[in-house]
Amino acid sequence: MNNWVFAGQKLLGGIPLVFGVTLISFVLMVYFGPDLTYELLGKNPTAEDIQQVRLVLGYDQPFWQRYLNYLSELLHLDFGYSMVNDQPVAGMLVTAIPVSLQLLLPGFILGNVLALFLAMQAAKHRGRWQDKSIMTAAVIGMSISFLIVIIGFQMIFSSSHGLDWFPVRGWHVYDQHGNFSWVAYWNYVTVPTAAMVFVSVGYNTRFYRAVLVEQLNKNYIVTAKAFGHHQRHIYYKYMLKNALIPIITRILFSIPLLVISGSLLIESYFGIPGIGLITFDAITAGDQPILKAIVGLTAVLFIVVLLLAELLYRWVDPRIAQQPI
Repeated sequence: MNNWVFAGQKLLGGIPLVFGVTLISFVLMVYFGPDLTYELLGKNPTAEDIQQVRLVLGYDQPFWQRYLNYLSELLHLDFGYSMVNDQPVAGMLVTAIPVSLQLLLPGFILGNVLALFLAMQAAKHRGRWQDKSIMTAAVIGMSISFLIVIIGFQMIFSSSHGLDWFPVRGWHVYDQHGNFSWVAYWNYVTVPTAAMVFVSVGYNTRFYRAVLVEQLNKNYIVTAKAFGHHQRHIYYKYMLKNALIPIITRILFSIPLLVISGSLLIESYFGIPGIGLITFDAITAGDQPILKAIVGLTAVLFIVVLLLAELLYRWVDPRIAQQPI
């Protein structure tokens, strides 16, 4: 089947999921959420003031009308104004998303590449001291809370209690002329990246090793060894290629989780003005326009990840393209 046709079918199939996620989130956050009328009013409001605020918030409209308005906002990427900052939500997201990408990409890439390399080494030396050492380190990394890792790395590298090698608060990556500075960027991104890698390598290494070891028991590995293929050729051309589908699944489906939970912790503790810090502030302040935008866009991101995963499966293993959908 043509990839464009396949992608179109998958996109259409993802529409009910978007409706379901947005409907549930809307019901929980908005319809049954707190009444924000009196939070926006001063003391002793008049009946006219109350009516005016409820009109602005849309409380006078029926449920389905409010939900359709929310879907229209999501479709047009126009989420109104933040209730706390009185700024356009779309503008805040446009400013914050690039910061989160700059922050998360190095740790995400390094965490997966390093974990895959370590998993390959552990699988090659299965049952020996190399394998046991790598897996022991992976279990230690998994056992420590991400929050503890963040605080620990801040204490180690901070100027007041630690080595004073890198800044552990803020995100000043532009010089006085407004130009992006790579030196400042690497200074500010190093400690958050180290914290991300420390935690993610443990989980990823265990998963990738299990996938690779499973491939070692397959008949094609035994046949390749019997024909005298070099060990490096067997591992990197045959074993790794046949293990790519679960590896791709692991990498892609960790993206939405990383964007929400990972960036929320890192950005709130490092004081970095990305999407995670905006989400954290919106949760604590009950800023519904921002929360609605984050939830809706996360649902769309999940659909995109599903589609990308399906397309990569077909590219890695052409046999999948021959199977009925």
